[in-house]
Amino acid sequence: MGWTLGRYFFLRYATIAAWFFAGIFALVFLIDFTELTSRISRIPGFTYWIAATISALRVPMLVLQTVPFVGLFAAMATLISLNRKYELVVARAAGISAWQFLLPVCLGAFVFGVLAVAVLNPLAASGLVRSQNIEDVLRSGKSNQVGSDTVPWLRQKTPSGDTIIGARAILSQGLEMSDATFFMLDRDGDIFERKDARRVFLRDGYWELQDVTVRPSDGPGEKRTADRVPTDLKPEFVQERLAQPETIPFYELPRKIEVARSFGLGANAFAMQFDSLIALPFLLVAMTLIAATVSMRFARMGQSATMILGGVVAGFLLYVVSVLVKAFGVAGLVPTIVAAWFPVVVAMFFGVTFLLYKEDG
Repeated sequence: MGWTLGRYFFLRYATIAAWFFAGIFALVFLIDFTELTSRISRIPGFTYWIAATISALRVPMLVLQTVPFVGLFAAMATLISLNRKYELVVARAAGISAWQFLLPVCLGAFVFGVLAVAVLNPLAASGLVRSQNIEDVLRSGKSNQVGSDTVPWLRQKTPSGDTIIGARAILSQGLEMSDATFFMLDRDGDIFERKDARRVFLRDGYWELQDVTVRPSDGPGEKRTADRVPTDLKPEFVQERLAQPETIPFYELPRKIEVARSFGLGANAFAMQFDSLIALPFLLVAMTLIAATVSMRFARMGQSATMILGGVVAGFLLYVVSVLVKAFGVAGLVPTIVAAWFPVVVAMFFGVTFLLYKEDG
């Protein structure tokens, strides 16, 4: 197959994928904006401009989760459109095999995956962190709602006793907390003091509390501008315990994993995120092969709805298996690299086997 025809197939896939991506982006933004507005509209200081800003910053991360489906639907739409215009029929009649005209489409899917990892992921991670900060400023001191994505409680041990730390929001990859509460325990495990801080920062050897209310168990409360709570926790441990892997850009994950493991931590969540991003371009290629199994067959009156539905169901099952195996990797039940690549390898073998049987007999 010549360069001209290969470039034509590649550009057809790229154009359709771009339109799908733009449509998904707009749809996700509208849904997220509507849901966010219903949640925070009663908080003092709310404006629709703030809600739109938060949603716009969050949308890239939400869209990143849909990239495999964008790749699947783009590949199916590309092959179906080429079939309906008899372009695949003409290509086959000219002696071009299915593997040759699938190559530009698979290459387009691979490039799309690389761009999602190298460009979209850092933007999505940065946008998610900024959206959390903006929403936290809006909620600070005005709402007790705790985000479902956070791990709001942490227990530390010090020579003077244990401390239980809770927070309404976890920010800055776990190194900053908002509306935090510190329960100070003595050696017998009894609470002798409580400290409520509007803002908390993890420093070297201590927690820095700002705008604090100290309540001893045997006396009245006292307000302080700042306070400190000693800690032996290292930033790497706190990040591993509290930070969302999605808030860390792809380029920073290897260093985070290396540092966390140097402290004896598993860093499974970070490693799973890194391996999943590495495998994403190949997952899109696997999605393309699955799309090819149901979209390349010529039908005079159009593609069979049953075949198309089968491709959608197969892509959905592959995504579900990927999420399930990813949970096993985060839990440490299987190596993260196995959890990331197992669905990709299985899907590729399935697609190649099916196409070999249909195309080459």
